[in-house]
Amino acid sequence: MLYYLLTSLTDEFSPFNVFRYQTTRTGSAVLTALLFVFLFGPRIISLLKLKQGRGQPIRSDGPQRHIVEKQGTPTMGGLMILSGIFVATVLWADLRNLYVWAVLFVTMGFGAIGFYDDFLKVTKSSTKGFSGRVRLLAEVAVAAIAVAAFMWIGGKPLSMSLALPFFKGALIYFGVFFIFVGVFVVVGAGNAVNMTDGLDGLAIVPVMIAAASFGLISYLVGNFNFSDYLQLHFVRGTGELAIISGAIVGAGLGFLWFNAPPAMIFMGDTGSLSLGGALGAIAVAVKHEIVLAIIGGLFVLETASVIIQVVSFKLTGKRVFAMAPLHHHFEQKGWKEPTIVIRFWIIAFVLALLGLSTLKLR
Repeated sequence: MLYYLLTSLTDEFSPFNVFRYQTTRTGSAVLTALLFVFLFGPRIISLLKLKQGRGQPIRSDGPQRHIVEKQGTPTMGGLMILSGIFVATVLWADLRNLYVWAVLFVTMGFGAIGFYDDFLKVTKSSTKGFSGRVRLLAEVAVAAIAVAAFMWIGGKPLSMSLALPFFKGALIYFGVFFIFVGVFVVVGAGNAVNMTDGLDGLAIVPVMIAAASFGLISYLVGNFNFSDYLQLHFVRGTGELAIISGAIVGAGLGFLWFNAPPAMIFMGDTGSLSLGGALGAIAVAVKHEIVLAIIGGLFVLETASVIIQVVSFKLTGKRVFAMAPLHHHFEQKGWKEPTIVIRFWIIAFVLALLGLSTLKLR
């Protein structure tokens, strides 16, 4: 909205012309989302404390110190993040761009699913939300609508293909069956971030790192000159997704202020599911699905640890890790929470650099 207002006034005040640039609006989205969460965060936390009473239920089969240290902390902090993202995006993005609405649809849709799950956990004082099968079906439905939109908006055959990093122009064409690939990426990303969210500040910083990386990728892929120079697949219109990526970074920074150890609030499934879904949707839109697995490699590792643990126990009766997901394994090994969190942040940063290197290695 501010984008339209300010650019319409360029004849009267020429400096407003700077807001035509996606880079300026991305920076504005970062600051807007950050200030929104920072200013309204305390009120939201107070309201959630009042409504939730005992706060987020703590798993009895998890690390025992969590029962003592984290009991009573309110959840659903993802509402703060989603509010910041939505306000910043609506103010600074080009709302005529269908990619923007498709990614917002996934973000808010997954946020609603996560909110309902958190609501049931809090009201029932249980760590179990609603049926996993129903939840998965809801996620698939939301993701399928968005991926179908990407396939319709984008140019053919690119929008129906999986792009391979490191190989110039390499595509695997799936046709209409690409919808299954896209849904897998979006749903997988949402649940991978959800599994990573287990310690104070652990998930939000890697999400911000990934969002910043995909903000850059969106800007480059959506610009014909840059994509041509870097030999990337040009996807017209995806440059606007840099604004959403910036909003995620800004809202994440604001949330981290309250989520830093010891956390005043947890993002809950409301936040983790929606943020992961947003990253997955952006990756599909800009045709960097495989690169997401590199940049978001920390989320992949956390998910893989759960899969390995379950498979190993069912087949052999033995556990590979002391506890899954992976961050709980290191807790059980005696690592302090800040040590785990900061080291995982470092891993996320290094993986993001590796993922971004694929832009030039062709």
